[in-house]
Amino acid sequence: MDVMIGRVVKSHGIRGEVVVEPTTDDPELRYAVGETLRGTQGKKEHSLTITAVRAHQGRLLIKFEEVPDRNAADSLRGTKFFAAPIYDEDEGYYDHELEGLTVLLDGTPIGTVTGISHGPAQSLLEVRIDDREVLIPFVEEIVPDIDLDEGTCTITPPEGLLEL
Repeated sequence: MDVMIGRVVKSHGIRGEVVVEPTTDDPELRYAVGETLRGTQGKKEHSLTITAVRAHQGRLLIKFEEVPDRNAADSLRGTKFFAAPIYDEDEGYYDHELEGLTVLLDGTPIGTVTGISHGPAQSLLEVRIDDREVLIPFVEEIVPDIDLDEGTCTITPPEGLLEL
């Protein structure tokens, strides 16, 4: 199962660069010069070869061999890039493994993980508790145990976190 590694936000400049919001934990590997990215845009599929990449305001500016100018870059807006997962069991979990886990507080089910938001400093678990969505920092001090076999995620939130 391939995972989404980023998406084209918009074009940049007149030379055919695009602004890509990476959603991978290893952008240096995924967006290396010479790599060919597989992308989808609705029913269209793209195969694009990276010729240049640079960081810009928390995103990446990428130039593709197949994109000669701004018009071609504009046509890529919304393209989502996918790749085979890179997984090291000691490094963490795939988003789809966490979604749907029952969240336990002191051994009692209190909610369900509905998604994961990846930020520059850390990831956040999106948890549905009753009729509201709560963001919980996905750090070992607050989320000390994930049991995929049991389908549970144990949390030890600091006082007040769940009331926000």
